[in-house]
Amino acid sequence: MDTIELNEIRCYGYTGFLPEEQVLGQWFEVNLILSLDLAPAGVSDRIEDTLDYRSAIARVKQIIETEKFALIEKLAHRIAQAILELDLVQEVCVELSKPAPPIPNFDGEITVTITREKT
Repeated sequence: MDTIELNEIRCYGYTGFLPEEQVLGQWFEVNLILSLDLAPAGVSDRIEDTLDYRSAIARVKQIIETEKFALIEKLAHRIAQAILELDLVQEVCVELSKPAPPIPNFDGEITVTITREKT
């Protein structure tokens, strides 16, 4: 299976366990690995034979900016579901990070990574 990787999709959203995270919001960063057959596009050189990845980026941004969840695990799962709705995508790996989680005395980031496939 071939892949398309989309990295550093950054957007502001309102997912978080703490009430202030759902009111004040925070930045999220997403990396995607999309598994699909790129052979037809490799032969034809036509956008119609591959995934127009602008649609994947738009879906990620729309979900993060408009939907609220308590857990980033749920947000990552929701993103995976939306990406798998795209016709050619057979599997997706979603890496979702909170670059600045509101945790006292912690300067790192929190990342979850999930992989889902079409059933």
